[in-house]
Amino acid sequence: MRKLLIANRGEIACRIIRTARRMGLSTVAVHSDADRDALHVAMADEAVAIGPAPAPESYLRADRIVEAALRTGADAVHPGYGFLSENAAFAEAIEGAGLVFVGPSPAAIRAMGLKDAAKRLMAEAGVPVVPGYHGERQEPDFLAAQADGIGYPVLIKARAGGGGKGIRRVDDPRDFAAALAGAQREALAAFGDAACLVEAYVATPRHIEIQVFGDGRGEAVHLFERDCSLQRRHQKVLEEAPAPGMPGAMRAAMGEAAVRAARAIRYGGAGTVEFIADASDGLRSDRFWFMEMNTRLQVEHPVTEAITGIDLVEWQLRIAAGEPLPLRQDEIAMHGHAFEARLYAEDPANGFLPATGRLRHLRFPTDARIETGVREGDEITPFYDPMIAKIVTHGRDRSQALRRLADALAKTQIEGTITNAGFLRRLTDDPDVVAGSVDTGLIERKLAGLTAPVEPDDWTLAAATLAELGAFEPARETGDPWDAGSNFRLWGRAERTVAWAQADSPLAVAVSATSGTRFSLDLRGGRVDVEARPAIADRPATMTIDGWTRPVQVLRTEAGVTVFGGDGTASFTRPRHSATGVEPASDGRIVSPMPGLVRLVGAEVGAAVRQGDMLAVVEAMKMEHTLRASRDGVISAVFVAVGDQVEAGAGIAELEAIEP
Repeated sequence: MRKLLIANRGEIACRIIRTARRMGLSTVAVHSDADRDALHVAMADEAVAIGPAPAPESYLRADRIVEAALRTGADAVHPGYGFLSENAAFAEAIEGAGLVFVGPSPAAIRAMGLKDAAKRLMAEAGVPVVPGYHGERQEPDFLAAQADGIGYPVLIKARAGGGGKGIRRVDDPRDFAAALAGAQREALAAFGDAACLVEAYVATPRHIEIQVFGDGRGEAVHLFERDCSLQRRHQKVLEEAPAPGMPGAMRAAMGEAAVRAARAIRYGGAGTVEFIADASDGLRSDRFWFMEMNTRLQVEHPVTEAITGIDLVEWQLRIAAGEPLPLRQDEIAMHGHAFEARLYAEDPANGFLPATGRLRHLRFPTDARIETGVREGDEITPFYDPMIAKIVTHGRDRSQALRRLADALAKTQIEGTITNAGFLRRLTDDPDVVAGSVDTGLIERKLAGLTAPVEPDDWTLAAATLAELGAFEPARETGDPWDAGSNFRLWGRAERTVAWAQADSPLAVAVSATSGTRFSLDLRGGRVDVEARPAIADRPATMTIDGWTRPVQVLRTEAGVTVFGGDGTASFTRPRHSATGVEPASDGRIVSPMPGLVRLVGAEVGAAVRQGDMLAVVEAMKMEHTLRASRDGVISAVFVAVGDQVEAGAGIAELEAIEP
């Protein structure tokens, strides 16, 4: 193996390139038109354009990827994760072209590719599976009857699914038909397969997965577990290794079950066997069940690398080259604890809607592992997953690793798009998370508190206000004494009022300049005397209040001022400016809160609707978002049709009030 083509993009492509380069392999990147200047393209030795921005026309075009590999003389293709990574036909196309597919055999991918068939196979191999219907029949009435027999609540899951797509929890039989239809639409859009299975919902579930490696000839080992219980809408948010509170007996039982699963299909390369555990009575070795097997590298693989010291991509490449497993099971050891946080361009306060924007400012901490595929100046587009980075920390124990993660999140600086950094930071402080008392429902139970607007403290408000007045900018050296200090006045004290629209609430701060660097501010806590000093040489800008001096990092933009530091980032917007660029709609105008594809239109002109009725479904990043009537009324206009691509703020429908 001399040259490796990576059939993926973003942070995973960058991650694979690093290991390939260390191993002496040359690399080939593929890219869509939207990614021609992306980081993974810049890092690779060569790059090939494979189509327009939409993934079905580029990254999902197996024929173009095979053509690119042959054209560049690549020996092997690494699929990364997502896109075609678990597509057996793609693996066959790679092997059919005489190339090495860095992953399991097409037969192994097929065996685990459909959840229903995989669970039947695992049951035969002696691996415990979740009770439910895993058959072929898909008639809605039949599946509803199966759900009745299982007992509510139930979970509808796309059989070809992954990444939280095509999953619906149903608590009431009356909601089953609508939930099934939604899961099928989402599954068809994401995987090209609408078929679903129905399972019992575990009341206090822990999502624990085992990293396995096989040599493709019947031998396999595991690299311990990862806990991925901190989820939102079945998508992982925070991952850690090892699982908190995991008894040794359960770790051994899970590891043995995962290895049996890998051996049953003669698995080759990296794979993850995912289990659901009932934690209602603590973790027990007789209370876990097989959910699915991901026949690829996982997004969260860095936490396993952190606790084992093993480069999983290197193992993938060595096994694909025909080498045996690098270590025996008794040679694999676990050290310390690790966390990974997924940093996304999304708005937690607005239902976690995906966001777009140009990263005008981007700084990561130097004391954490950062996996990213973007740089400062890059744009987050609506075409792909809006992940900005994965932040990974390791410590001698869980407490230290979590503290380091909280610190890394607080030090991360991003301006140009809305992110979930503040939400993640609050999650690291949650008492149950700190105690390791986690389950898959924790985030939903605490969502209101985790996403509530945070009032800026006086220090942050003072920093933003003085930054708006230019107090942290170095004095201009023009020789003109009037330029030496912009706040100097011959008579009396200069006073200004700075207005903010912070968190949609008007906020005004009166500022008096008492000298070139000293100010008096009327804050919510009363009058405060502040000294603001600009950065000089290697000394950062600082602000002193009541004798307490702290460094200040601020950024002025067209929208307002962003303050970095403390517990994270705080953005202050000037009045009459929309931070998202989406003008607020009246109660009667329904708009799309993000760019996306219209998947379903339920509004008809002249129809009477009630508050909360579904009017349209817009898909962004392959996840569905339902737009509902804001009040009772009559539909007076519909502006979109199924298949339309809409921008953020685009009108969907107009709603007139019902005449009394």
